[in-house]
Amino acid sequence: MSEVRKISSGGPWEETVGYSRAVALPNGLVLVSGCTSVVGGQIAAGGPYEQAMNSFQVALDALAQVGLGAEHVVRTRMYITHARDVDEVGRAHKELFDAVRPAASMIIVSGFIDPSLVVEVEVEAYRGETA
Repeated sequence: MSEVRKISSGGPWEETVGYSRAVALPNGLVLVSGCTSVVGGQIAAGGPYEQAMNSFQVALDALAQVGLGAEHVVRTRMYITHARDVDEVGRAHKELFDAVRPAASMIIVSGFIDPSLVVEVEVEAYRGETA
């Protein structure tokens, strides 16, 4: 990888807002933008656990476009709208990343672009020298 690579998911807000789903840097770091539980252009039904799983899957799909997976994740950020959702979102995170143990943050925010969304995640991955 010798230049910055921008990855699009075709999500509804990428063109409107002007961002990339992910950006792969020449040093092996891949930054994935905030991902929500939007599947096929529609907000997927479900509670905090399901939304977290869907959101992380959107992020992992972006990483897959540059040949990376959950094992390459070095940092996650989970934004939630209610403290009561910590356990459910944490359970989803543990299922996906327990073996990897990335640096992680969970932050309570006032809301998202659509009020039915209760979780948004960001992921950073690192290719490393042997990947």
